[in-house]
Amino acid sequence: MKLFEETLREIYPGDKDAEKKAWDRLNGLTKPIGSLGELEDIAAKFAGITGKVFNEIEKKNIVIMCGDNGVVEEGVSSCPQDLTYIVTNNFTRGITGVNVLAKFYKSDITVVDVGVKKKIDNPKVIDKRVMEGTNNIVKGPAMTREQCIEAIEAGIDIVEKLVKSGYSILGTGEMGIGNTTTSAAIISAITGLSVEKTVGKGSALTAEAFENKKKVIQKALDVNKPNEEDIIDVISKVGGLDIAGLCGAFLGAARYKVPIVIDGIIASAAALCAYKLNKNVKDYMFPSHLSAEPGAIYVMKEIGLTPMLNLRMRLGEGSGCPLAFSIIESALYTINNMGTFDDANIVTDYLIDYEGNKVIN
Repeated sequence: MKLFEETLREIYPGDKDAEKKAWDRLNGLTKPIGSLGELEDIAAKFAGITGKVFNEIEKKNIVIMCGDNGVVEEGVSSCPQDLTYIVTNNFTRGITGVNVLAKFYKSDITVVDVGVKKKIDNPKVIDKRVMEGTNNIVKGPAMTREQCIEAIEAGIDIVEKLVKSGYSILGTGEMGIGNTTTSAAIISAITGLSVEKTVGKGSALTAEAFENKKKVIQKALDVNKPNEEDIIDVISKVGGLDIAGLCGAFLGAARYKVPIVIDGIIASAAALCAYKLNKNVKDYMFPSHLSAEPGAIYVMKEIGLTPMLNLRMRLGEGSGCPLAFSIIESALYTINNMGTFDDANIVTDYLIDYEGNKVIN
């Protein structure tokens, strides 16, 4: 509890002065004002995180939180629950989707067991187990408040260690059969949106199973009555340990002033929770792609972020993060190396921004 409370107190907005200096440089580069669009926004936001206009990424890491969900017994997933255990181990073998993308973009991964039902005996998996999977949310709370905070603190602790090891950007991934169900439940609980708008088919469901999934989530909300004003209440009642751990990772990244990338729907739900706990967290978040799960677009609107990509991806694991890393690195390389109008011997009297306002005299 102490680490959680300290972290919330020590999250501050990004450095607006550094961000302004970055915009001054971007507007002075040899191009029409704002013509690099989102790349310029990324470069300026990154400056606000680090306090420096010129930045480079030396080490990248994707934190993968793994945990089981008791609600699986309600038939909300087409996958057997033991896949959580199997895939968690497979992350350490380098054969999963996130593994190959991370390798291609030269990113490391950190695999964390925050609540896999079957105990993992693998030295490459960090043991932060809070419990042996959550309880079935249609029968009561997924976990206690204390267990929820313990999982959040696990995420904060992992981030602190990675920052101290020299990682300058982080990504967020997860593994937990049934976690599109818990994510949708959290999103509905916080936003008030109906399950018809937030629930997707996850790893694929028959039409009948999809209808059952929506009914299960609605029943969980009715049984637990999570308080949308109390995020810990929401996560502990209808969430998952992986979501709580990722929520902690977002909070930790903001506290230690490192950029952190949002992956798919589960990471998005965790990001929403972190944002509701402390609005300043938004200044450190970069959404990678718009998940194919329907609730994702509502989360992005609620936080006020725009995903970089829309590739119809729905794998999870953190698979969108390496792609976002490459875009962020492109933005940083551009602001660092592109010539200015002075370098190009271009007179700037005529320059205006996209809204028609004169920017440089």
